[in-house]
Amino acid sequence: MAIERTLSILKPDATRRNLTGKINALFEEAGLRIVAQKRIKLSDAQAGAFYEVHKARPFYGSLVSSMTGAPVVVQVLEGEGAILKHRDVMGATDPKKAEPHTVRAQFAESIEANSVHGSDSAENAATEIAFFFAGTEILP
Repeated sequence: MAIERTLSILKPDATRRNLTGKINALFEEAGLRIVAQKRIKLSDAQAGAFYEVHKARPFYGSLVSSMTGAPVVVQVLEGEGAILKHRDVMGATDPKKAEPHTVRAQFAESIEANSVHGSDSAENAATEIAFFFAGTEILP
């Protein structure tokens, strides 16, 4: 497998409950390295632009609102097959359907307050990473 990078967001429900270290430990234990990271407070405009792909969906407004309710940690993870590995560690979007050892099974409060976001493809990873990070901020 190739070395890849993926975007990871620790959502407001996770930062509010001080779970960033516990969640990142799971990513690191899976062989992913954090090569860029920052804690930010998303504006409505930023969250709206980031989740633009979901604009026509009924949950878009509540998604934008939930993502602006508290700080998030945006980060770039790197490793062999990082995109799929990160998604495996995150678990299913619905925490009730997530495998027991995953982030969402352990920490998510609901299907919407599911603690983490991760890129779903190499193309989206590149776009999402560029949304939050300049190339000079990523330190392998």
